[in-house]
Amino acid sequence: MANREKNYFDPKVLAGISNLSLRARWVVEGIMSGIHRSRSKGFSVEFEEHREYSPGDEIRRIDWKALGKFDRYFIKEYEDETNLRAHLLLDTSASMDYTSDGLTKFDYGCTLTASLAYLILRQQDAAGLVTFSDRIESFIPPRAKRDYLPQIVHALETRRPGGETNVGKILEEIAGQIKRRGMVILVSDLLDEPAPILKGLRLFRFKGNDVIVFHILDQAELDLPFEGNILFEDLETANLNVIADPRAIRQTYRQVVEEFTNHMRKECHDSSIDYQLISTSTPLDRALASYLSWRE
Repeated sequence: MANREKNYFDPKVLAGISNLSLRARWVVEGIMSGIHRSRSKGFSVEFEEHREYSPGDEIRRIDWKALGKFDRYFIKEYEDETNLRAHLLLDTSASMDYTSDGLTKFDYGCTLTASLAYLILRQQDAAGLVTFSDRIESFIPPRAKRDYLPQIVHALETRRPGGETNVGKILEEIAGQIKRRGMVILVSDLLDEPAPILKGLRLFRFKGNDVIVFHILDQAELDLPFEGNILFEDLETANLNVIADPRAIRQTYRQVVEEFTNHMRKECHDSSIDYQLISTSTPLDRALASYLSWRE
């Protein structure tokens, strides 16, 4: 039974489940039971909505004006003032559409992003979503509403990867729009110039935000396991196609990739930014556990 349940965390198994909300729930609830209690302080600052009184509700929360108007008891509900406001930034550029085994970086990133949103909302914190390529495709501001997840999931399900990458520019643009300190979580393959990316990430830190980077790469992008002459295509511009023998360049390629990831890891560490390199072959529970270990 335990082995069968663990399969729900397998990226390939999850990719076959079309309902993204269900995928997120399985990933989160499969490892979260009793681990991460709500961090909400339980007091409120912003009126959200009315709901009908139910036995057990605190009498002090009854809206007496509504009683006089409707002759029914209503409870005032407020949006919790939370310890956390999280912006989830998902790279949806064309390079995220790459896969070597049937599961794209985009699908993996969507599931991870939805799982994080589910977790954050579950603990009564506020989650929002930004999808982007070389421009912002959608921007959903953070809210702590209990029914906010479907809106986030819908934005993920209706977005397909496309367009070029300009991560650094997008980070600077979003940093200028975020007024309150909170958490910024970037999910991207980071296939762009590192200097502008790091500049944008540091701008979030300068403004007092906690920053986490989930660097998503296909396992083949890390290993270059192919044999024979291979046509390498640029997914974003289609202007760069190269035929090469992977055996001739594999050692150099792996060295360059390792230097790049080590550079990103070191620069993020030096700027107090959490960096997680994740292969699309990594089970989702392990990817989420890395986030939880940092949060704890």
